[in-house]
Amino acid sequence: MYRARDHVENERWLAEIEECADRLGLDTAARSRATDLFLTTVSEWDAPNDRDADSRRAVVAASLYAGSLIEGDQRSQSEVAEAVGVARLTIQQRWKDLLEAAGLQPPSW
Repeated sequence: MYRARDHVENERWLAEIEECADRLGLDTAARSRATDLFLTTVSEWDAPNDRDADSRRAVVAASLYAGSLIEGDQRSQSEVAEAVGVARLTIQQRWKDLLEAAGLQPPSW
């Protein structure tokens, strides 16, 4: 769970989620799930200040991918990576751990 302060402190990144979701054409449920995943797990992935933006951008990408997967509005890792501006490998390395950090069980496939 996250606090209201987390929402305020991450306004920039929540706006990024919305912009990328627009580029991907995600439905409302997938956007909402991605936002919840991001806010629930972003503190788990915080990096030192010099890499903070890269770390949070990676969480944005993983959140969008996982959110779209959960809500059945699936996009490929490549599509999400392109929309967010990260490498596909970034998503591949983080999305299952992000689900676990949010208290969800990732698929076994």
